[in-house]
Amino acid sequence: MTKYDKVFNSPKTSEESLSPEEAVAAIATVTAIADSFIEEVDAESLAGILWEFEVFEEYSEDEITEIVDRLISIAEEEGIGPLFNAAKVSLSDELVLDGFAAGVIVLLDDDLAIPKPKQAYLKKLQAALELEDEEAEEIIKEVIAAFKEAEDEEYADDEDETVVIEDFSEQTYQSPLGNFTVPIPVDPQQGGRIQSQEGVVGFSDDIGTLLRIDYYPFPLEQLEELESVGQEEYLQTILVDKYVPQAIFANVPDASVEYTEYLENTLRGAYYVLIDMPKGSTISKQENNGTAIRLDAYRGLLTFISGEFLYIVSSQHSFIDGETPDSVEEEAEDIKESILEFVETIEFA
Repeated sequence: MTKYDKVFNSPKTSEESLSPEEAVAAIATVTAIADSFIEEVDAESLAGILWEFEVFEEYSEDEITEIVDRLISIAEEEGIGPLFNAAKVSLSDELVLDGFAAGVIVLLDDDLAIPKPKQAYLKKLQAALELEDEEAEEIIKEVIAAFKEAEDEEYADDEDETVVIEDFSEQTYQSPLGNFTVPIPVDPQQGGRIQSQEGVVGFSDDIGTLLRIDYYPFPLEQLEELESVGQEEYLQTILVDKYVPQAIFANVPDASVEYTEYLENTLRGAYYVLIDMPKGSTISKQENNGTAIRLDAYRGLLTFISGEFLYIVSSQHSFIDGETPDSVEEEAEDIKESILEFVETIEFA
């Protein structure tokens, strides 16, 4: 019995009926489960991948998530073999290539390659879908090319928006909106960099420093909501429910909130969180094979209101050369103190 017999050699087919589009999603789901545990599969992340497919252009991301949740339930109750067989039966001729592409996307690693341990699965998927080698290779190339193009466009967009400041002669950074000034906390001799764009400025260097200020004009109409729910709940919603998912979880899927705290007597009320970011540091380590892998890190974020602006100030602790983190409580306290020390240097208008 080979490793993937449970997927491709099951005699059973799920009694659940699938549409051709759901069959594509089912192949992605089976692929995600094949080398892991069902409970490790993130339905929302998988839905985000599938949403990029043209076949799902009429679906909302929530609808795709519901489909994936249903497919995961089928896999839990009946097994991934019966689910794959149902997908194969339901897959229309026009969507066979999309089904294979869905499997390819799930298997791609951070370097946009199929890891060697996963290549055997992909070969069996190709055979099960009755694709010729040339067809399969062409799909793999197209998927990788599409991802690279998307990355290049994202990088170009970031380059257009971000201004890198190299002149440190002023020693002080002033917000373009005039709402704050802050002494520059990095040294150009240590690779200090200032990256500024609308609503955010980041200070970083080659020795692991990251201090970032996000700032948003605070509209007067938000005062009513703040007064209605209270400052703690308002700041928690802004930081945990809105900012962290968009700015961190979207870029580091395995990140998680490990610690939260409301600081009632700090900055007239501030909310603090600590995020565990596996391979989410702004610093990378060069591997022997020449690839660069981002380090693990903890990121602390503090949000508060000052004047007519809402601020989110953040800092990170990257784990270099095998360094292991302290307890969550210790890491949370250390990073919180570094953020508060930095905030003390900011002069708000």
